[in-house]
Amino acid sequence: MTTTQTDRPHARRGPHPTRDLDVDLLPEVWHYLREMADRTGRILGRDLVGVYAAGSLALHAYQPGRSDIDIAIVCSGPLTRPAKRALVDALRHEALPCPARGLELVVYRAEFAAAGTSEPGFEVELNSGPRMPFRVTWSGADRGTADGTFWYAVDRSILAAAGRAVAGPPAGAVFRSVPDGVLATVLAESLRWHLTLDRPAEPPEDEPGPPGTDDAVLNACRARQRIRTGRWSDKVSAGRDVLADAPTPVVEQALAARSGGPMPSRAAARAWQEAVLAELAATRP
Repeated sequence: MTTTQTDRPHARRGPHPTRDLDVDLLPEVWHYLREMADRTGRILGRDLVGVYAAGSLALHAYQPGRSDIDIAIVCSGPLTRPAKRALVDALRHEALPCPARGLELVVYRAEFAAAGTSEPGFEVELNSGPRMPFRVTWSGADRGTADGTFWYAVDRSILAAAGRAVAGPPAGAVFRSVPDGVLATVLAESLRWHLTLDRPAEPPEDEPGPPGTDDAVLNACRARQRIRTGRWSDKVSAGRDVLADAPTPVVEQALAARSGGPMPSRAAARAWQEAVLAELAATRP
């Protein structure tokens, strides 16, 4: 059983940092990830399997000022509550300032990371940053369905395909994606969640949607392209791939909104998400 090692900062260090992050990272992000790996190694010691960049960092799409820093830590076995608290205390923004909007950190057991399941299954989750509300969830079983339980299978699928090791073996040797049929179901769940978020009593159909409408449209693009091609891409690249296939005004508007243009209308965004949802449903066994 894992125990904290904060009283022994040089005892039993974990995996050495790797060069899997190559040179496209900003220096402040690189140093932040290295310090995170170092602190995690001091706490978990040999129980640390690896530290991995996920999300936009994994997909080479990190945008300063907009993107979060998504990290997965993998440990060899279940963590004690003191070990979880030690990680939270050491890695929250107040202790290790995050150079992005915020840190989204999830810790998994190695056995679970390799299981290819759709359950949340994490040991502890931390959200913390200068522009992100602080939140800790102490186990996957505590994750509420209203907040979405699909994120984790999507993230682990991206990690299996494109995760970048800050410390430890390659991500593809540690993470396993759910099968594509299950992934289509999970991605459909993510689209339904976004649709539920934007459900006003009397929607002003032709007015620009609220902030985040562009993300909802491009999230649907990414889901569509993943199922069609078998490859993960970032949201912007997925949107551009959709436009390469055929003119799609709502996707053009979503991409323009990322550069300061107006959001797509609620009606257009919902119609696009529902169309992708129907396509995902047709691909499921």
